[in-house]
Amino acid sequence: MTTNLKIETFTLGPLQTNAYLLTVSEPDAGQNGPAKERGIVIDPGMNPGRLLERIRNIEVEAILLTHAHFDHMGGVDEVRKAAGCPVYLHDLEADWLTDPRKNGSMRWQDVTPPLSTDPAEYALDEGQTLQLLGLSFQVMHTPGHSPGSVSFLHGSHLFSGDVLFRMSVGRTDLPGGRERDLYDSIRTKLYKLNPEVTVYPGHGGRTTIGFEMANNPYTRE
Repeated sequence: MTTNLKIETFTLGPLQTNAYLLTVSEPDAGQNGPAKERGIVIDPGMNPGRLLERIRNIEVEAILLTHAHFDHMGGVDEVRKAAGCPVYLHDLEADWLTDPRKNGSMRWQDVTPPLSTDPAEYALDEGQTLQLLGLSFQVMHTPGHSPGSVSFLHGSHLFSGDVLFRMSVGRTDLPGGRERDLYDSIRTKLYKLNPEVTVYPGHGGRTTIGFEMANNPYTRE
């Protein structure tokens, strides 16, 4: 497993959404210049100025969306155009990027104007393995917060979107949300992972699977 993976967090937009930049470095072909960085972005958030500045000299291979609510996809077009890279999103939310009613931006006009972007280039599905940065990322379909919510697992790193938070869980009162699905996703999928797996949520601080299993008040049976 590659050991030089770097994970950076950018907390963006009015809802303080976590955008993650994952990068690996490798020497340039001549061995004399600075190391070349390649990266992927998970959930580019809103108002992604700081993220755009950071990726200016990075070869971004992909944008991965855990789901298509406006606070997670608001920066998609800016990052996609700046990096010239494709977007990956679960098929159940394929039309959410183009529809402000479905991505929620029409509903929250005190927070954002209606948002609409081009569709994703690639569809995600349960059990899929993505080969990016020379690494493998497992796609886990974890619905409940939204029908197409996914989590991305690489080694001991899990990017959970708005499914599982530190001492909390995602809301289920938005269109397409379903409480039973959310708890099934957490208990039958995420809690089956190694307790030492670090969870990188869509909002708030990092946690671990083991800590949430022992302490999260929302997931106790």
